[in-house]
Amino acid sequence: MMLRVGNKTPPHWGNEGRAVLSSQPRVSLRSRGTLLLIGCCRCYCNERTRRIVDMAAMEEAQGSPGGPVPARVPLTKEPAPQTVPATQLPMKVHEAALKTGPDSSSGLATAGFRTAKYLPPEWHQTNYNLFHKALSSCEESGNNRDESKELSESTAAATERAQKDSTAALGLRLQNIHYWKSELQKEIEDLDAETNLLAAQKLRLERALDATEVPYAIATDNLQCRERRQPPDLVCDEVERELLKEAELIRNVQELLKRTLMQATNQMRLNRDHKEICEMDWSDKVETYNIDDKCGRYKNQSTNIQFHPGSVKFEESASTPETWAKFSHDNIYRAERERLASVNLRTLIDNILHDVSEDLRMQCAAVNEAFHKHCLELDDTKQKLEHHLKQTLREIGDQEANIVALKQAIRDKEGPMKVAQTRLYDRSFRPNVELCRDDAQFRLINEVEVITESIESLKKKLQEAEQSLRNLEDTRMNLEKDIAVKTNSIFIDRQKCLAHRTRYPTVLKLAGYRP
Repeated sequence: MMLRVGNKTPPHWGNEGRAVLSSQPRVSLRSRGTLLLIGCCRCYCNERTRRIVDMAAMEEAQGSPGGPVPARVPLTKEPAPQTVPATQLPMKVHEAALKTGPDSSSGLATAGFRTAKYLPPEWHQTNYNLFHKALSSCEESGNNRDESKELSESTAAATERAQKDSTAALGLRLQNIHYWKSELQKEIEDLDAETNLLAAQKLRLERALDATEVPYAIATDNLQCRERRQPPDLVCDEVERELLKEAELIRNVQELLKRTLMQATNQMRLNRDHKEICEMDWSDKVETYNIDDKCGRYKNQSTNIQFHPGSVKFEESASTPETWAKFSHDNIYRAERERLASVNLRTLIDNILHDVSEDLRMQCAAVNEAFHKHCLELDDTKQKLEHHLKQTLREIGDQEANIVALKQAIRDKEGPMKVAQTRLYDRSFRPNVELCRDDAQFRLINEVEVITESIESLKKKLQEAEQSLRNLEDTRMNLEKDIAVKTNSIFIDRQKCLAHRTRYPTVLKLAGYRP
């Protein structure tokens, strides 16, 4: 026997119980002013429905307020599939005649006892609701516990897996940071070593530039000294052309060294700038490596961990892994480019210093060779001049003796001339016919003429001899003067210029290896 109040069934009966009850005949009774619907259960759809109905019958049989309530047997098997769909039946109310007899309980004397009282079905329904709620709560609690346990295990595994992934990502990040840090450190060391080598080459340039001052001073001093030569030796000879070429070469070399020195200074500044950029990047990498290494060492049992809710965000200025790697790559690339430029510049400086020192020494050798050659020419010319001077002096002596002889010969002609003229003069006093042009007279006249011609020729020769002597004297003076000029030129070229050129710097000094 099962009771159903209105159109309601106990919640724990389920759709199966509702289907069974809806198929049973119903009888309407009026008891104590309340409508009751009683249905008889003759068949059951499944085991669960039978259990529910049996439990309800037992509760109805022993439904007194103080009677025992049988324990609810939990279901251990899933119900069979429904064959009849459960539907909500409309409530049908059957009115019964109100009992008004003497045995009726609807009198006014019992009105106070019937106020706010529940009917037994309501009491049973309340119990059913509590039972169902307790059962549902326990079942829900059990499901919640199972789900909570499963969720705790899954979240613990997910958290552990996420932490392992994060730790692995930090480890991989540390490897990347260590790689770029090592590359930056290597580039910094290479760039620093290259800068030191370039500084050494720059020092060589400065020494070579200082060393060119001495050759330039020597060349200009040689030119100024040779300006003190006397004519006719004050000529633009091969020595002067080589000296002018040397001075021009030294000026060009100085300009080249100055430009190269400026280029080396700029390259060193660029090297230091890119080294500073790489050092800043390396410093950031070291700091980041320490931070990530510290983060990778954090454990759940660490004592220096705490909540930081605001840290779960991305900074607007944060870089991506691609831009992060590109930043270090670009820094290394630019530093490598400047380092290669510095290497090429060092090679260029070395070649320039080598070529400059060789060119200066070759030009110095050419100038020295020209000096030696010119000094030999001067010596040869001087020797020839001295030889001619000796001949001139000897000729002057001979000419002077000749002049003396000529004068003596002229004087020697005075006696015969006097004799001949005296004879003619005396014979001019012969008287009359005795003044005859005889052979003796012709002979005397011829003698006078011969003597006169002889004297004239001697005087003429004397004049020629005297003129020759004067010419010889002039030649002697010119020779002596030219010998003095040659002596002065030899002194300037050999004693002044060549002696000064012994201070010319060596190849090592011109190449900047020695201060």
